[in-house]
Amino acid sequence: MTASSESDIWFQDPYAAYAHGRAQHGPTFVPALNAWVVARHDDVLEALRRADDFSSANTLPMDDDLSPAVRAGLAGSVGGGRVVVNSDGAEHRRYRAPLLAGLTPARIEAVVPVVAGHARALVDVFADAGRVEFVSGFAAPLAAGAIGHLLGLEPDDIGRAVRGTSQALVMHFLPVGEEEKIAAAREFAAMRSMFDDYAQRRREQPRDDLCTALVAAFAPGEGELTLEQRHEIVSNLQNLFIAGFITATPLLGTMVLNLLRHREQWEALCADPELIPAAVEEALRYDTSLQSVRRVTTAPATLGGVEIPAGATVLVALASANRDPAVHDRPDEFDITRVASGRQVSFGHGPHACVGAQLFREEAKATLRVLTERLPGLRLAPQEEGTMGHSVIPRDGSLHVLNLAW
Repeated sequence: MTASSESDIWFQDPYAAYAHGRAQHGPTFVPALNAWVVARHDDVLEALRRADDFSSANTLPMDDDLSPAVRAGLAGSVGGGRVVVNSDGAEHRRYRAPLLAGLTPARIEAVVPVVAGHARALVDVFADAGRVEFVSGFAAPLAAGAIGHLLGLEPDDIGRAVRGTSQALVMHFLPVGEEEKIAAAREFAAMRSMFDDYAQRRREQPRDDLCTALVAAFAPGEGELTLEQRHEIVSNLQNLFIAGFITATPLLGTMVLNLLRHREQWEALCADPELIPAAVEEALRYDTSLQSVRRVTTAPATLGGVEIPAGATVLVALASANRDPAVHDRPDEFDITRVASGRQVSFGHGPHACVGAQLFREEAKATLRVLTERLPGLRLAPQEEGTMGHSVIPRDGSLHVLNLAW
């Protein structure tokens, strides 16, 4: 296999590559990715538990990773520090505790009717049209609205946060020119300034929202926020919005795509709404948008009988664990009646398990309830297979266009 063809399979057909990886004796080094890939379910869980050995420091790019010219576009904005997903040890626990305290079951429960109402309103817009581009017409606004509401953002500011998020992806990940990255940095700086304004206003006038909860947790007491506190609060606010938006949007799209590709399962769901929670779990297991998470070894580490050198990039393949035949019967089949879909690890495991998992589940259940009730004749538009775009994970992108008809 040439280097080019090896790279292609990881980016275009990752599940075939994962199957090959699981057949090996432990993690394998993949030159095309310049990383060690952890593919087996038990190894994935162990790597995620061993946060001291497999650090999250490289999970997200930092401002310092940008060129000086692009960094200059961020000048004057606060934020850009480490957050819960790319910190370790005591620092990670300090960032995670306020999120767990803020994302209580009661707060998630309170947002459920808001998400359901938003889902119905979105369908109202296109129900009579007979077709819709689902990602931009439903999935993206629903995901943005859910996390935006939790944070306490005004509707217009949710749109600003979405635009800032898209520019963060341009700035850090997309293969575009320097001038485009500089322009993206300036727009992302505007998003940071917006979150900074929210933090300072919530300091003066607290509300019952997640923004207020984070301000109180990171800056206990009264008085003006210090510059250091503002950096920390804004970093975590922007991370929460970005994570809640860019993971939920493609997950909602691939969930609907796979249900409609398996018509008998869609029809079973329409006939029996009690299957909705199981359908959500199976959609997460079968094709998660977050295919893997990055880690870096802090010292030589043995995993699955294989020694990985210190300072090595490690891709912990969540999607591969979800298709491991050692855990899941008929792993490559999509089956919403599957009993063990709840063993999926799409939201991670261990100290870095996703704090927003339940919010997504509520978004997904609201999506399936309204679509099965209002549009049971939903189908893929003729010749539609879904369009993939650039991604920050080892795959040729997350779903970003899905044309549907009824």
